[in-house]
Amino acid sequence: MVSNFIVQALRGEPMTVYGDGRQTRSFCYVSDIVDGVVRLMESSSDYGGSVNLGNPHEIAIGDLAEKLRGLVGSRSEIHSLARPADDPTRHCPDIRRARSDLGWAPQVTLDDGLRRTIAFFDAVLRRSSENADDAPRLRAVGDGL
Repeated sequence: MVSNFIVQALRGEPMTVYGDGRQTRSFCYVSDIVDGVVRLMESSSDYGGSVNLGNPHEIAIGDLAEKLRGLVGSRSEIHSLARPADDPTRHCPDIRRARSDLGWAPQVTLDDGLRRTIAFFDAVLRRSSENADDAPRLRAVGDGL
């Protein structure tokens, strides 16, 4: 959803929120997840259960859309569509075991991670618009993956 919101905002398209936007999610930047996985692999502990990695700070989907719109500097409208029946109300990992056993917690803030992600997608969209003549060929190659 983050990538969809960012691309929609960068293009000035309506940003699509499913449901009323009050359902929550937590977002963890990829470098933090990689760090947690590496720590888990290097750990001498024998884990019989699960170790959750993620960010325990939740944000409502509607608030995330507004935050991204602001960070992008977009005037995109936020449109609500019907929420899928299987869409959970809340997603938030319990990282107590990762903290205690691995000494792990996410380091990249939501705002910093979003800024990095916006910069990435902005660069991708700029490259794709500069290489518009190559776009049909690139889409065809991508369709086969």
